[in-house]
Amino acid sequence: MNEDILINITPQETRVALILQGAVQELHIERTLTRGLAGNVYSGKVVRVLPGMQSAFIDIGLERAAFLHVADIWEARTHEGPSVAPTPIEKILFDGQVLTVQVIKDPIGTKGARLSTQISIAGRMLVYLPQDSHIGISQKIEKESERELLRTRLHSLLPPEEKGGYIVRTMAEEASDSDLAADVDYLRKTWGAICHGARTRPATSLLYQDLSLAQRVLRDFVHDETATIQVDSRENHAMLVEFAKAYTPTVRTRLQHYTGERPLFDLYGVEEEILRALGRRVDLKSGGYLIVDQTEAMTTIDVNTGGFVGGRNFADTIFKTNLEAAHAIARQLRLRNLGGIIILDFIDMDNNEHRHAVLQELKKTLSRDRTKVSVSGFSALGLVEMTRKRTRESLAHILCEPCPACAGKGQVKTSRTICYEILRELMREAKQFNPREFRILASQEVVDLFLEEESQHLAMLGDFIGKQISLQVETAYHQEQYDVILM
Repeated sequence: MNEDILINITPQETRVALILQGAVQELHIERTLTRGLAGNVYSGKVVRVLPGMQSAFIDIGLERAAFLHVADIWEARTHEGPSVAPTPIEKILFDGQVLTVQVIKDPIGTKGARLSTQISIAGRMLVYLPQDSHIGISQKIEKESERELLRTRLHSLLPPEEKGGYIVRTMAEEASDSDLAADVDYLRKTWGAICHGARTRPATSLLYQDLSLAQRVLRDFVHDETATIQVDSRENHAMLVEFAKAYTPTVRTRLQHYTGERPLFDLYGVEEEILRALGRRVDLKSGGYLIVDQTEAMTTIDVNTGGFVGGRNFADTIFKTNLEAAHAIARQLRLRNLGGIIILDFIDMDNNEHRHAVLQELKKTLSRDRTKVSVSGFSALGLVEMTRKRTRESLAHILCEPCPACAGKGQVKTSRTICYEILRELMREAKQFNPREFRILASQEVVDLFLEEESQHLAMLGDFIGKQISLQVETAYHQEQYDVILM
């Protein structure tokens, strides 16, 4: 199945869409002002060590201090053995200490960036681990003979003084020795520059920044099934061509400059897909639908039959809906970049064979995901629990912010509820103050209700407190907002 990659570049942001069989499978957005930090290397300064949490806060020059757990401290792990207790963090770090750290997870919500002291630098075919001496092979290369051949080839290309380790990526399968040697040279030079910066630059300095999104696409996203990479910016297309010549020569022929009159994302329906990916409801072709709810702790996805009444019997209808939902769920996870704990509520199935088939279909469709995914079986309550590694903000968190009216609750108090709140507030104010008149400033909906169905209650309160009560519409107020003015 051929895959197309669309790259839309403007001065303010870069957007990438992966298209498979005419449908958008993934969306990646990088804004110039808020470029992702994962992969960046900093000279960090320890702000505070927390023995109770076996963690430390590290200042790397961001708005919020970053977070380093003892499990992510390479020096602590190198001295551990199977029977040796881990070294406490308070014996490794101290306040004011300067150390080289790498961001392994972007700041998400109120949480700061997560750090590691084990540095890894990604190249086209290799990942360099300068503090390790191990040579690993990507798990996607399954043949043991291929794995051993790649390990032997790489060993023969490393300089005698090399003390670092490498992970061989799947791209290396078709690479020549000269390609591998060039990648080794590039990675070693990059590490040399990082070490020089760590010695000469002040704490909280950025020592190394990962490639831009467009460049990472050429390095990480392109594979044998990628047919075309279309770029809608002439200048950036030329820059990517030069980058491809130097680092990814096999990709060069697939790079195309899109010159059509219609915007590239409009032509492939990506803009409409983005709008749909921000909604709660996802309609299935059969008439069923998913409800996606994203919270701080987890994401829940509920499957419903909706208008689908096909199938020979009820069990068959449910089975077909759940099979279609399994495909849609895998796509939505990639499209929305949902991470963390994810709970899937498929429609209840009594047939164990149907359950097994749905679970296998889900795992099969998730196998295309570049992000690490772990799926458990059906629980006693009929739920499927899974996790998806979270390394950056979800699509909704990048493009949206909490509603100013409901503050992210997803619902607002009714007009009648606000009317009764105002009546209680008037009673409180009347007991404390003695104004000539009370004036209520509220939204159009609340004022309309006071003038109609709640007019009697408002008049009764006015008689009870012996004061005149006037109403004024404030068009800028949302439904829950009001003020009681003493005149």
